[in-house]
Amino acid sequence: MKTKASYFIILFFVVTFSVQSQNMTNNDLEKIIYVVSDSIRGNHGNWQFMIKGKMLFCITDTVNNRLRIMSPIIEQRKLAHLDLLKLMEANSYTALDARYAIADDLLWSLYVHPLKELQKEEVLSAIKQVYTAALTYGSTYNSSELTFPTKKELEKKKGKRKM
Repeated sequence: MKTKASYFIILFFVVTFSVQSQNMTNNDLEKIIYVVSDSIRGNHGNWQFMIKGKMLFCITDTVNNRLRIMSPIIEQRKLAHLDLLKLMEANSYTALDARYAIADDLLWSLYVHPLKELQKEEVLSAIKQVYTAALTYGSTYNSSELTFPTKKELEKKKGKRKM
């Protein structure tokens, strides 16, 4: 009897979780982007949109269950070596779900995720993080308010506590 009860409890959680965590569609994405953007154009699964003067793209591949939200920042040839180091460090500490990446001779802020598993709140967060990472390039290099301290920052805090 306990085995059957355990089985049904596990089955309930598996079914509930899978129903809640799947099936983001291109139609859902288009509605979300339409609401948050200043303008939108493009086709099903390939949109270009503007938010406060920043251009963003959302590209999906439903066959392979992939989503990509990205914003161009600067031409790669204009990046200094120090910029590249800061970008790589930001990918570890201050750019959380969004990342900095180079493709097609451009620096991008980028978010990549399986499509169907996304929830509306995650899409909204992804758009905000890509926008913020593009906006903060050259200054704080962050994608949200949450950041992880670098080793140098931790050492500074330790030094201040000793004084």
